[in-house]
Parts: sequence; structure tokens; C-alpha cells
Amino acid sequence: MTQRTRLLRNAAVVGVSTALLGITAPAATAAPAEPLAWADCEGATVDPRQQCATLQVPTDYADPDSPLIDIAVSRIPAEDPAARRGALFLIAGGPGGSSLNDPSGKGQKLPQRVRDTHDLIGSAPRGLAPSTPVTCGLKYGDLATSKLRPWPAPDGSVDGNMATARRMADACARNGGELIKHLSTANEARDIDRIRAALGERKISAWGVSYGTYVGAVYSQLFGHRTDRIVLDSVDNPDPARVNRAWLAAHEQGVEDTFPHFAAWASQPGNPDRLARRAADVRPLFLRLAARLDRDPIPWPGANPEELNGNVLRQTMLESFASPSRYPTLARLMRAAAQGTVPPAPQAPPEAVLQNVTAVGAGTLCNDVAWPASQAVYEKGVAESRAEYPLTAGMPRNAMLCAAWPYPPREAPVRITDRGPSNILLVQNARDVNTPLAGALKMREALGRRAVMVTVDSTGHDAYLANGNACGDRVVSRFLATGDRPGSDVYCR
Repeated sequence: MTQRTRLLRNAAVVGVSTALLGITAPAATAAPAEPLAWADCEGATVDPRQQCATLQVPTDYADPDSPLIDIAVSRIPAEDPAARRGALFLIAGGPGGSSLNDPSGKGQKLPQRVRDTHDLIGSAPRGLAPSTPVTCGLKYGDLATSKLRPWPAPDGSVDGNMATARRMADACARNGGELIKHLSTANEARDIDRIRAALGERKISAWGVSYGTYVGAVYSQLFGHRTDRIVLDSVDNPDPARVNRAWLAAHEQGVEDTFPHFAAWASQPGNPDRLARRAADVRPLFLRLAARLDRDPIPWPGANPEELNGNVLRQTMLESFASPSRYPTLARLMRAAAQGTVPPAPQAPPEAVLQNVTAVGAGTLCNDVAWPASQAVYEKGVAESRAEYPLTAGMPRNAMLCAAWPYPPREAPVRITDRGPSNILLVQNARDVNTPLAGALKMREALGRRAVMVTVDSTGHDAYLANGNACGDRVVSRFLATGDRPGSDVYCR
């Protein structure tokens, strides 16, 4: 897997029921779809069976004369043509993630009976290369993950975050062109329906992960009559008033849900990365270390930023909690910092890739819903969050660049409702730092009779065929292969 592929796959971090305000679902499918011209894909890691094509879609679905942009599409055809049922879309997380190589990657983890009966379909969402790309042309320092996440100053001040938001939003307005105004979840759903039409499919199935669960839910709301079997894995809160702000805020609960699991691991006898003799000692150890690094950062040549400060440690915690397999990264950084040292600087992806992924994420997050522009709103939220959730230090309620975004939303967020086909299966780990169970339950509530939910007693982000368990995997695999869905919600121990 190439470095670019890894980044694109990991790039973390209210309207009416069947239409967005001003734009109905039929308007998104009004133009006839050109058949796709399949050819070999580029990239040495791609399965030789994978084919690639390019589809043109409107920049602005509300304007039939708007310029066309390219959407890169991929597929591996069903392995048993005689048994073929249809197409299974692999919808990546993000925003800023790509599923273009997923037919060759995670798609090959699917059970044989799913691969036999479904074409596996991937794509690079609008704005993300090799689709027509966008960039904000940000300063290199602003591409640091600990800068993109709005960590407050050590004293809780958000002055620097507001200044960063203005600087980054200005760069996106200056360099993003017309396309950055039209990056949104609703438009990604419309693009998916254009791909469906170009494939000649009457209905499609989908496996959406993380942010891809929101894309899948929006698609199922706008184009419910076009859906077959829909799996939403590691589920976002569809709160129509906050949308992406709710996802950021969820990290405070996600960390609280996950930290005890990390602490138990980090105190196990025989663990080479053991941090403490008792699980109860790990949390105060982390808090003391973060506070010390707030006061006295350690130089870290080659990293971005070139110091290990408290917020870099906190950001490493967020990233490490995505999977128990990443716990050693956090533990080793804590051990080194406690001794006043740092490990080798993590290898940075190519700057052009970071610029592209960041621009897609920013455009989508900021166009989906209006964020408060008042600094006072964030000061209040940060103060409350720091008092209640000290591990995340106020970041989840702070100001991203969306606080200074120059473009108002072009349409209201799609309200996810219980109106539509009952063909959705949610799968959610009990402990998920990025999409906590509490938010997944909000999606379950919104979908009502349309969905059944599988809650998995496991830890990590991405449940199905990743950080879940055998019970959850069986339920999801059976649904994708046969359409057999539990009659009621399931808890997988």
C-alpha cells in the first residue's frame, strides 16, 4: 500500500425527508449518464483485476450549465457472473478519504459469497485527486494534525485558534476556486447516484465507514428507492443542527469511553510498553505529562511542529485510540517524554497530498452546516469541556477554520428520518474514540424502523472486519450476502 493510499484511506480528524431545500433528488439525476470506459488502473499495489474509469458530473447540481468535474471510479467485477446481484459501493471515511483502491484492499476481506455476487465499487470523492482536485495552499505549519484539530492554548485561550481559522479560511477562499464552494456531503451523495446511473444499476448496496456512514445515510435519504443493502459501520451522529460540529464534540466522550481500555492494557504485567502498575495510575500519569509538556515542550526535529508539546501528546492519544494495535505508539511516546526524549519523527506524507486531503475535508465540513463565528461561543464551550473532560483539554468544542469560512451553506443539511426502505444495518463498537456509541444511537433513533443496530463489545474505530468481533462480523456478512437482517437490535459480546 502506497503512502498516498494510506493517507487517503485514514484521512481523519436540516432539510426535508427526500430532498434538500431548493434541490430535489430527481434534479440530481436529470442528465443521462454516459457509460464508463474502463481501463487498467495505475499503481503497483492495485489488484490486476481492478479497473478504473472517469465520470464527469456537474460542479453545481443546482446549475445545469456549471462546469463539469471528474470523479475517479474503480471496480472489481463480481467473481461469479452467473450469481451476480449488483454493485456494492465502498464509501470511505474522512471527509478527505478515498475508496478508490478499496476494491483491491479492504474489499478483499469481504466473504467470498459477497465478492461472488457484487461488483466492488470505489471512488475518489469530488475534490480529491485523481478526481478534479482542490487545494487551499495552506502554510506547512497549518497542515500539522495538532493544528488542524483546534487544540486550545495551555491556559484554555482560543485567541490563537480564531487567528488560525481566519488565516486558513482566507487561504481556502483565495486558492480553492469554485469547486471548494460545492464540496458537501449532499453533493457526494449525488455523485454516487451519477456513478450508479453510469454503471447501469437500478439499485446499489453500500458499506460506508465513519464519515462514510453519514454519506450513506444521506444517500439513503435522498435516493432511498435506489438502495438495496446498506451497512453503516462506525456511525456518525446525524444531528441536523450541528452535523460536523457534533462529530468534533464527540471526541471528548470517545476518549472517556476508550481510556479505561488503554489504561488496563498499559498496566498489564509483561507488557513491554507498560506505563504503570495499576490501571488507575495511567490517567493521572497522562494528565501530568501533558501539563508538563504544555509548560516545557521537548524539541522534535523533523516533526510538524518541531516540538513535542502537550497538544501533540493529546493528538497522539486520539490517533492511537482508533485501534488497540496503535496503543504502543502512545505508550512509547509517553515513556520517551517522561525521560525528556522523543522517538524518531513520524514520516510526513507528501505535502501536495496533505494539501489536497485537508482542502476536501475543510470544504465539506464547512459547507455542510454553518458554524458560529463568535469567539465567545467557543470560549464558553472550551471552558466547559476542559472542566468536564480534561483529557481532551477543550478541543472538541473549539473553533475550526469553519468559524471563519467565507461561504454560507448553499443548502440546509439533510435530515435523516424513518421514511424510506427498511434495509439499513448499523454496526458500532461500544468503545470508539472517533464515532462514539452515543452518537451512533442518535443515528439509530433517527432512522427508526428503517434500521437495525449491531452493538459490538469491542474497542476501536471501524468495526466490521477490523476492530469488531466475530459475532458482529457474522451478522454483517450474512446481511450483505443474503439480505437476512436481525429482526431487532443485537448486542455482540
